[in-house]
Amino acid sequence: MRAVPFSYIARNLWVRRVTTALTAGGMALVVYVFATVLMMSEGIRSTLVATGQPDNVIVLRKGAGAEINSGIERDKAHVLSTLPGVATDAAGRPLFSPEPVVLISLPKRSNGKPSNVTVRGSSELGVQLRPGVKFVAGRMFRPGTSEIVVGAATAAGFAGIDLGASLRFAGREWLIVGKFEAGRSGFDSEIWGDAEQMLQAFRRPVYSVVLMRLADAGLFEATKSRIDDDPRLSLEAKPEVRFYAEQSEALATFINILGLSLALIFSIGAVVGAMITMFAAVASRTGEIGTLRALGFRRSAVLTAFMTESLLLSALGGLAGLAAASAMQVVDVSTTNFQTFAELAFRFVLTPQIAVQTMVFALAMGVVGGFIPAWRAARMKIVDCLRAA
Repeated sequence: MRAVPFSYIARNLWVRRVTTALTAGGMALVVYVFATVLMMSEGIRSTLVATGQPDNVIVLRKGAGAEINSGIERDKAHVLSTLPGVATDAAGRPLFSPEPVVLISLPKRSNGKPSNVTVRGSSELGVQLRPGVKFVAGRMFRPGTSEIVVGAATAAGFAGIDLGASLRFAGREWLIVGKFEAGRSGFDSEIWGDAEQMLQAFRRPVYSVVLMRLADAGLFEATKSRIDDDPRLSLEAKPEVRFYAEQSEALATFINILGLSLALIFSIGAVVGAMITMFAAVASRTGEIGTLRALGFRRSAVLTAFMTESLLLSALGGLAGLAAASAMQVVDVSTTNFQTFAELAFRFVLTPQIAVQTMVFALAMGVVGGFIPAWRAARMKIVDCLRAA
């Protein structure tokens, strides 16, 4: 079977370049929505997964889905610190950090409206357990004082979060002495201070979580079994990476369902637009179709030619939409984490998998929108085509 030359197919799109641009533009808008939804979901996941360390273990009250609704008494925290397999630092101290985690409300820089911010009580050991944390301004807070340090995203997003400024919450004035970056992880959206001072200020008798590092990540199952089997504890241990990955699931799933539903609805309009464009192409080229058939091109060759034209149209729209979506990677955005109800800053993330999914989606619109017009063109009779020409 002879195939219609590709140059002929591409030239037809160029001849109708205004219609081609308008149709491809409509597809590009749909593809843009589709890609940005996937990029937003991936950005949230990557931000929270990057928050954890593979050899760190986080311990919460059994049944607690998040740090803010967990509670661990001091005696239980002490038992955890004596477990075999807990790593130690150069001074021989267990790499172990019991931490209170609470929410406060602060006004945003952009609009002055209040939003929740996570406040974490930590220590020097807590910072050691998070090697991705780097101070970019000021210094670490001093133990036993009302000093705090802030994440870069918190400093950028909330009013009054400036080095040397005082911040009032929990009935106290807290001095901001440092700003840190945490590799675009969830910690960038937090405020840290001394754990004991936080417990006193918020009048909390218990810690929220305990973070510890194991001497070997392979010891996790044995450590988890000891915690599960100890009747005094009633606690649950999870690898830190898995804990933060679970934190992203609810929000990422919601964004996917909502965004992809919108993209599906918009795609109906784009498919109809592509179908109208291709029907118009068939109607205006009746004589050409008859000539092709008279020259010996079979119905299947005509069908393939028009389907290829539709796929080229959708590929142009897909590439344009994907290029526009990729520009979103330089934009910093924030949303509320459904698990913690706190502000979470993140970036759109474009991965090769998302790029492939986006182009497949665009080509699928081209197939749906182009098949019926292509089928009609292939079924036209030679005599009727030449007579209409």
